[in-house]
Formats: sequence, C-alpha cells, structure tokens
Amino acid sequence: MLNNSHLFELLNKFSSYIITTHVNPDPDAIGSEIAIADILKQLNKKFRIINKSETPYNIKFLDYENLIEVFNEIKHISVFDESEAAIVLDLNHLDRTSIMENSFRNFKGKIICIDHHMNAENFTEFNFIDESKSSTGEIIFDFINSNSFLKINYQIALALYAAIMTDTGSFRFSKTNSELHRKVAKLLEFGLNTEEIYDQIYSQYDFSRNKMLGYALTTIKISESGKISYMIITQSMLKEANGIEADVDGFVNFALNTKGVKIGILFFELENGIKISYRSKEKIPVNQLAEKFKGGGHLNAAGSRLHHVHLDEIIPQVIDEAEKLIQNYESN
Repeated sequence: MLNNSHLFELLNKFSSYIITTHVNPDPDAIGSEIAIADILKQLNKKFRIINKSETPYNIKFLDYENLIEVFNEIKHISVFDESEAAIVLDLNHLDRTSIMENSFRNFKGKIICIDHHMNAENFTEFNFIDESKSSTGEIIFDFINSNSFLKINYQIALALYAAIMTDTGSFRFSKTNSELHRKVAKLLEFGLNTEEIYDQIYSQYDFSRNKMLGYALTTIKISESGKISYMIITQSMLKEANGIEADVDGFVNFALNTKGVKIGILFFELENGIKISYRSKEKIPVNQLAEKFKGGGHLNAAGSRLHHVHLDEIIPQVIDEAEKLIQNYESN
C-alpha cells in the first residue's frame, strides 16, 4: 500500500479529477467523496463527482453544495476524456461502479483507489487500501491529519463523522477502538450535532421503507441448524411499498437479531438478478461466503450482486454454503 505522502504527491501532480464511488452509496462512500472534494479545493484542483446512483435521500445533507452528479454516458464522455486522474472511493473492484465500469476501464488518466475492503482487484498501481481501518472515512482522516498543508473544516468533519459512525455500526463493531475514538473526538471539536446527524441518517426514512421492513419481517426463516436466519425482499414488495433499493439498507441486521443465530442474510430481488447481504457474529468470515457468490466485504459484513439468477435457485445454495462455513468455523 502506498502511504499518505505518496497520495499527497499524486493529488498535487494532476490538475483535474473525477471522483466516484460504488453503486447505491452509503454514508462512508458519500462522506468520503465530499471530504476528498474539499481536499482538492484546498489544493486548487478541478474536479467532478460522478456516481452511477442517486444519493440516498437520508444522506443528501452531506452533499451541501449539490456537487454529486448522476452518470450519463453521453453527457460525461468529455469529462472522462479531459480529466487527468480519477479517485475511486470505498470500493476496490471496478464492477462496483456498475454502468460506469467501461468508462473507467478505458480511462486514459491515472486511477487512484482509496478503500478499506479486502481482496482488491488491483485495477490500478495507485492503491491506498488499508483493511485495518474501520472505514474509508477513517483513511481520509488519517491522510488529512498527517499533512500540515491540509485542514479539516466543519464540512469535512461532518462528512467523515457520518462515514465513520455508520461504517462502525454507531461505534459498536470490532474496529472501534480507543484510537478511533480519539480521531472522532477531533471531528467533534468542530461543533457537530451528533444527535441530529444520527436522526437524519437513521430516523428520517420515507414511509415506504417502513412498509418494506414490515414485508421483509414476515419472510424471516431459520435454517434447520437454527444458526442461520434469512429474509427476502421481492420486486413485488418493492413496488407495493413504492420503495427504492436504498430503502433496504440495514434490513439484514434484523435477520441476525435472533437468539442462537450466527449468520443473517438478506436476499433482495433486483430487476435482473439478486443482491445478497450477509452479517455474522463472533469471527465467522462471511466475506468468504460472499466470495463464493462473486462478492466480498469484511469479516462480519459482506455482500454479493448476481445477475440473471432467481431467488428459488440461489437461496438453497447460499444457505448450504453458510451451514458449511459455520461447521468449519466451529470445528477449528
């Protein structure tokens, strides 16, 4: 992994940047984009933030200047042609950019990857990947904090706090430690209203989300072993609730909140495939389960996105592999 000095040299080297993140961005993705954009402002660089997906409504407040654009191949072809470099955040596989992937594969400039996930694709020589960090936001905090030329301001503090808070499960996941709390304390010095931030992200959902959660909870099933719980969201549920894909974020945790359950899984039916979210307790590596189904992630939180498959065929396959994973974990 390249270090903070190398990253600063790269950001100084080029004059124009594209900033992007993964499909269906979460607060870590959006917060990291806003923080990097502010860094580029401090360095007097040109940039455009272009994402495949709309920013979810509950985190639009992070994009206080409405900088984020939704990708349009025709509209943005000139941006890709004219930009000298691109910064991809909170992902390490280019297919996570969905329909933007080919534009990046054919991009003639340099690509800089800043991320904290495992099993990187290594699509660029400029990787700033640290799997030990809680979030991409924490990596960016460390970068700013290590450089006397860069300054944290209120907007960066807000963006990075939202990124870190959400990716640590409100500071309860395993990568929450004393060092991380000291970093967050520095962000709080900028006068952040933590209650308001939490409320905006987690307590201001559209009614459609609550309807979809109700539908999902009626589908919960427990495997024969009692150690795997899973739930389902279908396209018909989505349409009935007038919901969107971002509405299902976090639903998988309800599958895990049952006594004796070690792995929770959410199967979300897409128009042309299935999105699968995995969560686990203890040190059961659900990232290994995700990898078997063309996905990846962290030890206790991972995901897959499969195309041209159906729920009735994929569910038994995933549950079978999850049982094997638990058996292997418990036998070691």
